Amino acid sequence: MTTSYPVSLARLDGTVGIWTTTHESLPPARSGDIALELEALGFSALWIPEAWGRESLTNSSLLLSATSTLTIATGIANIYARDAVGAAAAARTLNAAYDDRFVLGLGVSHQPLVEGLRGHDYSSPLEAMRAYLTAMDAAPNFSPEGQHPYARVLAALGPKMLELGATLADGVHPYLVTPEHTAVARAAVGEKFVGVEQAVVLGGDRDEFLRRAHAHLEIYTGLPNYRNSWKRLGFTDEDFVRGGSDRLCDALVVHGDEDAVVQRVREHRDAGANHVCLQVLGATLADAPLEEWRRLGVALRP
Repeated sequence: MTTSYPVSLARLDGTVGIWTTTHESLPPARSGDIALELEALGFSALWIPEAWGRESLTNSSLLLSATSTLTIATGIANIYARDAVGAAAAARTLNAAYDDRFVLGLGVSHQPLVEGLRGHDYSSPLEAMRAYLTAMDAAPNFSPEGQHPYARVLAALGPKMLELGATLADGVHPYLVTPEHTAVARAAVGEKFVGVEQAVVLGGDRDEFLRRAHAHLEIYTGLPNYRNSWKRLGFTDEDFVRGGSDRLCDALVVHGDEDAVVQRVREHRDAGANHVCLQVLGATLADAPLEEWRRLGVALRP
């Protein structure tokens, strides 16, 4: 890609990172152990979520302070968790304090998490995101880092949110998508950044693959935002049984050896992705798949 990205995104162009929640299974003071491991293995970034666990910006500070070269990216920080002024200030502070190694991924999350957990109104998430980004840009900040640049990308699946990623952000971070969707995202955002999440089950027989893939998709198949995205890719209601159909698992989760993972990364890149972050599904959703990360670190090393 030829576009000039913010420094923290430019570092990720053409690289592979890891998306995981497993650091949250460790005490806060030790969560950096996983970030250090990934840094040593040569991955460029660690992408972290925000749902029922730790607050994402505090979490990012813990991980940044434990590392020296790894980029920490929120995948995603929920816009209903903090106001726009606070988000902009935190992003500037983290990026300035840690040598431009922070990426603020923002998203509208999902109705159960926004209304049920946080008590906010989810009736107009697209307009909420538009207003939030506009307020971030207008936020005053008189600290020394008040003008320090930062990168922000949007969790975007459908055409309208992809358009916001192109016009009001530095790009997009699609989650639970196929290379076909990556091509759609690239066409929608032009030369802006596209950082794609890709789930992986490394090795094992098909029964074990399906066990892990169905467990991974169990929550997501109940969320309308994802079902609508998958319908645009040609899936139907029959694929949205709890945990997903086998066909949905095969499309969204790579299964096989290191070569299969490398091939899927290549397919996303050929479709227009700048960066791919791998979510390796271990034996349980809480256990860090250290051996699989090590194998992939070797296979993906330039």
